[in-house]
Amino acid sequence: MVSARNEERRAEILRAALEVIAERGYRGTTLGAVAERVGLTQQGLLHYFPTKEALLVAVLEARDRWDPGAAGRSPGAWRLDLLGSLVEYNAMRPGIVQTFAALLGESVTDGHPAREFFTRRYVQVRGSMAATLRGEFGDRLPGGLTPDEAAPLLVAVMDGLQYQWLLDPEAVDMPAAFRAFVALLGAPAVR
Repeated sequence: MVSARNEERRAEILRAALEVIAERGYRGTTLGAVAERVGLTQQGLLHYFPTKEALLVAVLEARDRWDPGAAGRSPGAWRLDLLGSLVEYNAMRPGIVQTFAALLGESVTDGHPAREFFTRRYVQVRGSMAATLRGEFGDRLPGGLTPDEAAPLLVAVMDGLQYQWLLDPEAVDMPAAFRAFVALLGAPAVR
């Protein structure tokens, strides 16, 4: 059985890893930098996470546990207005959004240890978004797309807004832009 102190220390390490990854990206993150941030030696950190990849997987899993809109949670249970609330919530957590964006961007490179995680996650998220759109609009959106056709676009808007907001938070109002996109989804097709 893992002691409460060990769980607290693991949580500290995960928070520190989120910060370091947000600052440096995964490839620029070292176990030594994470260990230093929590007052451990690198050898002490290895007691909790035997490899950098194990730490990365734990960070990604923790992020999804902390995120109320994470993949695999209640597929299709989100209404579009609640997705807007999730976007607003993310605007209050720039560090977590930055870590996610850094890892996502790096994961597209060959051999990146997060690639499989994000590949699986996007399959789940597209399915969840399709179910959300189906619940909102039925089998066809007002513009004529099916929920399965529109789901990747919805995900792209959510993730793209995060990147734009991270780069220029004064110019990009992420929640307002998302609400505008949702309004477009409900608009009749322009012919």
